Amino acid sequence: MSDSVNTPAAPQPSPGDEHHHPGESVRHTRAKGEPRFPDGPKADPAGSHFERRIRSFQPRRSRVTAGQADALQRLWAKWGLDIDGHPVDLAALFGAGDRPVVLEIGFGMGEATAQMAAADPGTDILAVDVHTPGQGNLLNLADHHGLTNIRVANGDAIILLREMLPEDSLDGLRVYFPDPWPKKRHHKRRLIQPEFLDLAATRLRPGAIVHCATDWEPYAEQMLEVLTAHPAFENTRPEGGFAPRPEFRPLTRFEGQGLDKGHVVNDLLFRRVQHRVRAGDR
Repeated sequence: MSDSVNTPAAPQPSPGDEHHHPGESVRHTRAKGEPRFPDGPKADPAGSHFERRIRSFQPRRSRVTAGQADALQRLWAKWGLDIDGHPVDLAALFGAGDRPVVLEIGFGMGEATAQMAAADPGTDILAVDVHTPGQGNLLNLADHHGLTNIRVANGDAIILLREMLPEDSLDGLRVYFPDPWPKKRHHKRRLIQPEFLDLAATRLRPGAIVHCATDWEPYAEQMLEVLTAHPAFENTRPEGGFAPRPEFRPLTRFEGQGLDKGHVVNDLLFRRVQHRVRAGDR
């Protein structure tokens, strides 16, 4: 999810950090049991560590700058969502009526998400991550640029899809640079698997686009294989294979550095088809 290998290593200070030294983190002594952000995201909203399931992510509540902490405190009640297993009304969450909603799983520090939201204000983005600094940074960017079409969700995207979102509620799914789990014994932790696509297909409307991108070529090949084989999805490229990076996906600073070093980034664009997944289809 958020364990993207392409999370920028040294993001620029967010708006709101101007009065603090670069990289300054928020550290204070808390009483035992006191929440780190009383009005912000919960450490484990669904108690998900008790669920026996292999995960594609590890929660990371690392150093948070003063500006990110301020955004978490000020804006979480307005634009944040803890993934706690309770059903969510997307129209009420965004307060914008029946607009298309795209789910983004893993957004790093949020720069690309903010750019896409600004470029397409008629589409709502529900951005999920478990990286606290990134959550604060994206909230800060949304606030600074007046982006009201972003909501930041904290927790396990599987719980969100399985228990909180109704069928046919999403118009798109974006998974950019997920953790490739390169060691063979960890491949089972990769997010893009047939079982994940079974679940995602029930929440995506027919015609919705699944857009994945990765700079880890073996994972790209696996993504292409499982998406091509799944009966609920079809490749938007008639000839099959990978797609060129679409203009709406920004080229991040870190990605550009990787390309300069010869890394290959592959995009996959698949469409949700009308076919319903049934037991025995695969």
